[in-house]
Amino acid sequence: MAEHSLGEFKGNILIVDDKADNLRILSSLLSDKGYKVRAVLNGASALRAAQSTPPDVILLDVLMPEMDGYQVCQRLKQDEVTGDIPVIFLSALDESMDKVKAFEAGGLDYITKPFQGEEVLVRVETQLRLRLAQREIQTLNQSLEERVRERTRQLEATNQHLQQEISERSKAEQQLRHMVMHDSLTSLNNREHFMRYMQELLTQLQDQPDRQFALLFLDCDGFKVVNDSLGHLVGDQLLIAIARKLEQCLDPGQMLIRLGGDEFLILVSELSFPQNATIIADRVLEAYVAPFYVEQQEIFINVSIGIVIGNGVYQKPEHVLRDADIAMYKAKALGKGAYQIFSPEMYEQALERMKIENSLRRAIERDELLLYYQPIVSLASGIISGFEALIRWQHPEWGLVNPQDFIGIAEETGLIIPIGKWVLQTACTQMNRWEQFVRHPLFISVNLSMKQLYHPLLVEDVDAILQSTKVRCDLTLELTESMMMRDVEAVKLILTQLKARSIHLSIDDFGQGYSSLSYLHDLPVDAIKIDRAFVSGNHSPNPDADLSRPEIVRTIIDLAHNLGVKVVAEGIETQAQLDRLKQLDCEWGQGYFFSKPMNCVDVDNFLLTGLQHLS
Repeated sequence: MAEHSLGEFKGNILIVDDKADNLRILSSLLSDKGYKVRAVLNGASALRAAQSTPPDVILLDVLMPEMDGYQVCQRLKQDEVTGDIPVIFLSALDESMDKVKAFEAGGLDYITKPFQGEEVLVRVETQLRLRLAQREIQTLNQSLEERVRERTRQLEATNQHLQQEISERSKAEQQLRHMVMHDSLTSLNNREHFMRYMQELLTQLQDQPDRQFALLFLDCDGFKVVNDSLGHLVGDQLLIAIARKLEQCLDPGQMLIRLGGDEFLILVSELSFPQNATIIADRVLEAYVAPFYVEQQEIFINVSIGIVIGNGVYQKPEHVLRDADIAMYKAKALGKGAYQIFSPEMYEQALERMKIENSLRRAIERDELLLYYQPIVSLASGIISGFEALIRWQHPEWGLVNPQDFIGIAEETGLIIPIGKWVLQTACTQMNRWEQFVRHPLFISVNLSMKQLYHPLLVEDVDAILQSTKVRCDLTLELTESMMMRDVEAVKLILTQLKARSIHLSIDDFGQGYSSLSYLHDLPVDAIKIDRAFVSGNHSPNPDADLSRPEIVRTIIDLAHNLGVKVVAEGIETQAQLDRLKQLDCEWGQGYFFSKPMNCVDVDNFLLTGLQHLS
């Protein structure tokens, strides 16, 4: 009956996203399928729209100005009119705490960006089915109550017919309940079933202090590659095959749950010995060694597992799920295809990471970011040729935060995009000032991250910054070797566009792991920076200390010059290293021998006092 009803009922969809492009794509996708779609750009508009004409499903972006998706969802759930509307979150985040936060706010599902059209349609349809099923249950219950009241006033003979109707209704409710509690693709228990069962288990454990349970959180490593390369139909069949293989890894009484996407749970409600949880994990990892066969395709896939061993100390299912998720991401970070057992230290680390991330989101608007500049010197003349811009974070409570403590988080969360734009804008503006102090041209070197390089608006953003700053100095963008090698053809296209804007390109930390220089033939690279490990890797305070790896430095310089590429040596710390690099005809150098990175005020004084010659 639900299948037939949903075919006639397309439903009203409210889309909330501060990106007009996302609204346009989603609106077009859903409208083409017959859904009635409304779209708004912010949380306040979403609340008004939901109040005036309550939709059947809300697609809600997480990151929005003024009021984020979590706040919007909480306010919707607090309102009697909108409290039961299903909310599907849209998010580009890939961090364990965000998912839990979304479900704690009242969301029923989430879709990660960039989203796939088929996934959006399936998830919307699933929520509509659940909502329709709930309405049918309510309608049928109301109808049944009316019939019961009417039949009680009738003759005894009609009672048998009434009992038959009640029996049929009970069967229908059981079928609907099964639909709500089980995953439609794999027929496994779903999130709703797990959360209810887990709550009952935790309640029982309050009176059984010696009883333990284990929850294993499984995430398939590289599953997205399967969807992207072979399509979602093959991906769905792979999930079914994974579910069947996982079932073979379990003993009686152990519960397998599909949490969503490529995430599964194994719940052991009665754990005799803690090591039994790792035995299950080892069994699962061993099962993943063999390939899966789907549509005549041989597919190898790994799994990362987070394990929580708990007792009555836990009060809420979401806390158990949160800790298992944290442990899973720890396993993924340590190399994937492994398991990690949750410890309180992991939670503290996750909280610290979230604290840094939340503060970093406000760092730009609070003017907490600043740039330091390290001189890049012509080794032949000793004259400052340019500066490398190095980001710092001056937190009002924590002081100066090491870039190693926040750049990785900025990369993972996508915050590196606005931060990178700020760095480029600030560096170009600053260089325009400094060119007034010197009598020769300067260049400014700015690091470009992996996400920036592959961001679709990179060239457009660079154009806007060049136009707004009217920068007159030579601009150099630094990329790492690994970024160059990820997709040479795609990188070549992007770099060619940048070169067309008279931007210089440099490979940073050269020599860290890619021994071939052959790809430089095909890429429009102007310079390479020899990794400091080859120059001063011994970190010797001896003023006569020579290069750490002179034979490698000589080879890199010779090959680079044969390709028409200039060389910058990083990490110069001694006069002996400088002299050797001069002998090898290295063009530029930087390091503590010349100067540590300086803030803009120190550079002002540096240039104004005429210290432009550092030989």
